[in-house]
Amino acid sequence: MNKYEVVIGLEIHAQLKTVSKMFCTCNNDSVEAGPNKNTCSVCLGMPGMLPVPNKKAIEWTYLLGLALGGKIAERWNFERKNYFYPDLPKAYQITSATCPPVIGGSLKVVTGTGEQEIRIHHIHLEEDAGKLVHVSGGKYSLVDLNRAGTPLMEIVTEPDLRSPKEASIFLQNLRAILRYLGISDANMEQGNMRCDANISLRPVGQKEYGTRAEIKNINSFKMVEKAIEFEINRQGELLDAGETVKQETRGWDDNQGKTLPQRSKEEANDYRYFPEPDLPPISKVGKNAIDLEMVKSWLPELPKEKATRFESEYGLTVQEAETITGDLDTARYFEQILEEFEEAASDTEIMKAKAKRVSNWLLSELIAKLNVDGVTISETKISHTDFAALIELIDGGEISGKIAKEVFAEMFANGKKPGEIIKDRGLVQISDMGALESIVTEVIVANEKSVSDFREGNQRALGFLVGQIMAKTQGQANPKMVNEILKEKLK
Repeated sequence: MNKYEVVIGLEIHAQLKTVSKMFCTCNNDSVEAGPNKNTCSVCLGMPGMLPVPNKKAIEWTYLLGLALGGKIAERWNFERKNYFYPDLPKAYQITSATCPPVIGGSLKVVTGTGEQEIRIHHIHLEEDAGKLVHVSGGKYSLVDLNRAGTPLMEIVTEPDLRSPKEASIFLQNLRAILRYLGISDANMEQGNMRCDANISLRPVGQKEYGTRAEIKNINSFKMVEKAIEFEINRQGELLDAGETVKQETRGWDDNQGKTLPQRSKEEANDYRYFPEPDLPPISKVGKNAIDLEMVKSWLPELPKEKATRFESEYGLTVQEAETITGDLDTARYFEQILEEFEEAASDTEIMKAKAKRVSNWLLSELIAKLNVDGVTISETKISHTDFAALIELIDGGEISGKIAKEVFAEMFANGKKPGEIIKDRGLVQISDMGALESIVTEVIVANEKSVSDFREGNQRALGFLVGQIMAKTQGQANPKMVNEILKEKLK
């Protein structure tokens, strides 16, 4: 496959979580309501009904465009994309695909080969179609039009991606931005973010693109990688055999682990686009123009900016900062914990030490447990206040790292406060000098060989002795004090 270069372009659909639908006042909730409950004469496509564009959906489309460095079009318009399908009651979709509101932009992502800049061709705004429900064992399908009319942004990339992994990383970065902006839940598994991938191969060194196939029905990051990988291999085998790749739309079947042909690829003229006669063009200036300065003021600190700040302000590594900021809820949780350390706020070095400790526990303990249980950080039973309290107990020498892990596990399981767990289980760290000296003496007397080995230069013997003391105290001895007392007595 090394003789071919992979060329990938993505078309990402993100449902906007506005209160109402794109062209009517129906509740924009296709999940909670029963089938066809959130519908009206407009989204049901009744004759003579006039659409009214959702201003918030337009503002949010501009907001994403600004976040990605795109250019807001001076003038754009909605148009009709004509095709017949049972889930499209009007037999046309109102879109802005050929005259989009946002042109250009880019998103930089970090992959195994370094930083890549993926260019955005355009972002357009449209209405979603309804949903077909296929009845198991039946010879018919049901139509649910709750989703019809949902505001839908389509982000179209340039063919800049070169591997399945790059495509997955790009999508994860885009999802993070959508969530930071607060305009979409961007959950692929729930269908409010969907991806179509255009894949082609060309001989290495050739400038002209090969014939592309579009893969639909991809609804998870892992599935994106699997589907693209399969398609690359399929096209490579065809080219190696001297056959041609057909320009077509293919669907991903996760059960079979393969793409399957659906239909020959349509061209724009197949849809007979023409301007929507019931909606006037939208301009940057004029009576109905969107206040771009207001939209710009909504731009938050985005993931890359936040990661850079975490590196400089808290001394986190690039990987730590990017992992934490890659998910909005995780970044918020991290910052909420740090806000609890009021006394450390004025001392940069102390705050860096606190942040590093929080990062270690967040990434190595909490996220690991969340992944095992398959829950998100917003569902954890450990409040940010209790998380901070545990860190303070460790830093204050009241509990050891080993005991802290036991306490943390119980906090995760039942949401109890760390102080309560320590009190109930008698886990307070032993820091009494007299008590520790007595225990250290007992261990020295009982382990003459290890004492002799240490005095002869075997440093491992010291670790063995520390382990004996920790075992004798059930892990409750202050390890720092134990080391100091041991070294003093073994001189």
